[in-house]
Amino acid sequence: MNNTIAPSRWYRLIPVAFITYSLAYLDRANFGFAAAGEMAHDLGITAATSSLLGSLFFLGYFFFQIPGAHYAANKSAKKLIFWSLIAWGALAAATGLVSNVTVLIVIRFMLGVVESAVMPAMIILLSRWFTKQERSRANTFLILGNPVTVLWMSILSGYLIHSLGWRWMFILEGLPAIIWAFFWWKLVNDKPANANWLTDEEKQAVESALQKEQQAIKPVKNYAAAFKSKAVILLSLQYALWSIGVYGFVIWLPSIIKAAPHMSMIETGWLSSLPYAFAVIGMITVSYFSDKTLNRKIFIWPCLLIASLAFYGSYLIGTSNFWMSFTLLVIAGMMMYAPYGPFFAIITEILPANVTAGAIALINSFGALGSFVGSYIVGYLNGTTGGFGASYIFMAGSLFISAIVTIIAIKKKE
Repeated sequence: MNNTIAPSRWYRLIPVAFITYSLAYLDRANFGFAAAGEMAHDLGITAATSSLLGSLFFLGYFFFQIPGAHYAANKSAKKLIFWSLIAWGALAAATGLVSNVTVLIVIRFMLGVVESAVMPAMIILLSRWFTKQERSRANTFLILGNPVTVLWMSILSGYLIHSLGWRWMFILEGLPAIIWAFFWWKLVNDKPANANWLTDEEKQAVESALQKEQQAIKPVKNYAAAFKSKAVILLSLQYALWSIGVYGFVIWLPSIIKAAPHMSMIETGWLSSLPYAFAVIGMITVSYFSDKTLNRKIFIWPCLLIASLAFYGSYLIGTSNFWMSFTLLVIAGMMMYAPYGPFFAIITEILPANVTAGAIALINSFGALGSFVGSYIVGYLNGTTGGFGASYIFMAGSLFISAIVTIIAIKKKE
């Protein structure tokens, strides 16, 4: 199947998925800017508590992945994401109203809970609309919501904090998710068969291609059997290690840049956006060639290895040359993001549809656990050492091991 069959899938579903995931990412990542702004001072947040707050989101995210993904697969991804949009928008906006750390702790945890099923539900939804030859690109356009959002959010949040303060930043960036929920409900269908904007011939073409794919996948009895498979266990470990680097980077990059001499909040915002601009280029390029060759592994581990070496190079340079060190951080950010499309395509290609939801949720859960560890330990290391070198080594090591595990986990079956 190629893109000439039911081309409306691309311009009807992909922009909606992109915007939805963008709003999710906006409301989890803007905390890093508040932490680099006046939030810590206003609420009396210590360095240790700041590390906990930065990572608590991922703890909530960890615990509710599998039930949410199961609901999305067996009931409705559309309905689950609709209510999630409203809930996370309200919680994100409420962050701007908090007056003590205890309430902030609860909100950060609950934000993770209500967003926990969004990623696996989206991957499941797209797997029901796009074939193997298209899936890496479809996943990439979804996950592009991550770097693209951080790109413009970095600039916007810098201006909002500078002009209106961190409270209004949270409020103004939380409300769009609530509004968008109603657009989501109107525009999305769970399956091609439910879409009145496809012809009967297009529906049949998509469904037939997807059913043919399933016949070529080795059957797996249930979730328990899938969870015990070597591939799922290793991919869970790999994604946890990968996420340590990604979220240690995302949450604390603004603080790292802000610590440079004479760096304003607006300049911090602009510089923080650069790695994500390059990440967009990397993701689109990698997903294109991954779908072209259907060789997923070769487009994952080399990127993670380069990211690891870039972090280590930034550590070696230290504070002696800010711009050289920052350039290496840009490379690290680009390479950490580039392989997302092929990575999530692999899962739907090695497991049958009856267990894909659970496997994606389990792997994403371990990614959330890695994100918790990464954001907490990077913040802790930055606070206790008074510098960023130790956290660079930590992220470099995690990404290096992740690259090695990728080579072991993904058998070359293409």
